[in-house]
Amino acid sequence: MRKPLTGLVGVWLMVLPALGAAPTAVSPLPDSKPAIARPTEGPAALLELKDEELLARIEADPGSLGSLSIGTPSRSTLINGVALPENPHWTVAPNADTWATSETLAAIQTAVDTVYEIFPDSPPIVIGDISDSDGGRLKRHVTHQGGRDVDFGFYYKAGKGAWFAPGSAANLDLARNWALVRALVTRTDVETILLDTRIQQSLYRYALGLGEDKAWLDRVFHFARGSSEAIVKHVVGHRTHYHVRFYNAVAQELGRRAHPLLVKAGVMPPPVYTVSHVVRSGQTLGQLAAKYGTSVRAIQQVNGLASTQIRAGRVLQIPRRGAPAPVSEPIVVPRRLLAPSTPEALAAVDWPTFDTLYGSPSER
Repeated sequence: MRKPLTGLVGVWLMVLPALGAAPTAVSPLPDSKPAIARPTEGPAALLELKDEELLARIEADPGSLGSLSIGTPSRSTLINGVALPENPHWTVAPNADTWATSETLAAIQTAVDTVYEIFPDSPPIVIGDISDSDGGRLKRHVTHQGGRDVDFGFYYKAGKGAWFAPGSAANLDLARNWALVRALVTRTDVETILLDTRIQQSLYRYALGLGEDKAWLDRVFHFARGSSEAIVKHVVGHRTHYHVRFYNAVAQELGRRAHPLLVKAGVMPPPVYTVSHVVRSGQTLGQLAAKYGTSVRAIQQVNGLASTQIRAGRVLQIPRRGAPAPVSEPIVVPRRLLAPSTPEALAAVDWPTFDTLYGSPSER
């Protein structure tokens, strides 16, 4: 396993304001190093560097690029990962891997802090798996590889539940859970929230009764009208927690651009791509390794196999080195799905509006 790169200043981007970016902390280079162009603003300014400037930074101090998330949710790497810090507002689930990008940690902070703004006496929420220190596959997940996927526990009624207890209308603290979901949707750049339909329905009914706009709720929850833009979607196995995936405007786009430069500089190994293979009766991992020019252990690691036993019909991902890099388009973070109004019960929070985030019509 590749160790996290050194040189990252742990506090950079650790606490982003909900609507802005924090300044970058960059370690000064020794006098013997060549001069390198350095952005004068926050981490987003790194995106303005030319490739040759990025390569110079990588060769001098890879950590100065900050957190990078490279690849897709189910096949990605985390560079310069940052560990989830201790905080009185959350606890970490037993044996959880909680390494993330700085942007993801800032989003967690924003969402959880919102709940405490409305309900100061809230108990700590449990945070489960995010990613390993350098990304890659975790045995118990398909995703959680690039520092952008986070498992949040539920807020339960007092004495009615604990980490990984199935949620229901009877044991969930719907007020706090809705505040969390609303914060994720409107105060962070969330990509998706995976949640069992039964819990979605309970939250939907609660929010509607609170005075939330029905048309907006129908766009937030997929079960309501099947909207393609819905953020909260049903996936089996998510009745015990929220699986939240965040967009990382800087970590993803900078990672996309820096990836070939990191390989060129020898900081990362050449990319490993995979092909899908449907196991046929009688096939063994040894045969598949020989067929595709890889190793049994490599196939096991990619697919999370604890033994060499495989069954016919299973689809395995077979790693292959040296394949052409796929075309990667620039990362574009869509505009947030903002609520048109705020119920009085939630008015303690300064919720973002279209104008505060994206400017008035005359500025757009």
